Amino acid sequence: MPYTPIIGVLGYVLHPDGQRVLMVFRSRDGDLHRGKYNGLGGKLEDDEDVVGCLHRELMEEAGIAVTAQRLRGTISWPGFGAGGEDWFGFVFVVDAFTGAVPSRNDDGPLDWVPIARLLGEGEPLPMWPGDRHFLPLVFDGDPRPFHGVMPYVDGRPAGWSYRR
Repeated sequence: MPYTPIIGVLGYVLHPDGQRVLMVFRSRDGDLHRGKYNGLGGKLEDDEDVVGCLHRELMEEAGIAVTAQRLRGTISWPGFGAGGEDWFGFVFVVDAFTGAVPSRNDDGPLDWVPIARLLGEGEPLPMWPGDRHFLPLVFDGDPRPFHGVMPYVDGRPAGWSYRR
């Protein structure tokens, strides 16, 4: 059977100080991500490429125009969706942008979170359990992109592997 995932982008926007990243604390009723911190992003539309999707999503979710981004990797998430749908994501770091970030968007409050905290220092952030596997690769400084697969079963990661 062919793999026909939902395609999405996930962007980690660096603060100009280089030590923090913009996250949304999802608080909307009925949201699969409710109660978790997430990077910004969303689904690819049929008339756009992944970079265009990243730019559109960050304008919609944070009111910013991306001026520099780096592809850090790709992740296949079989079974991740609320109904068991498969997802395939392109993970970016946004190095530069213009515009003023609001205090919240339709999904919840926006917060500049220290990268060190995303990587496990200090009190843990409520995030998807699988994020703790790939976030170190997003911020490790290795210029090579990673390409991973993280199957989900019953809302939890059932494995993780990647290549560079």
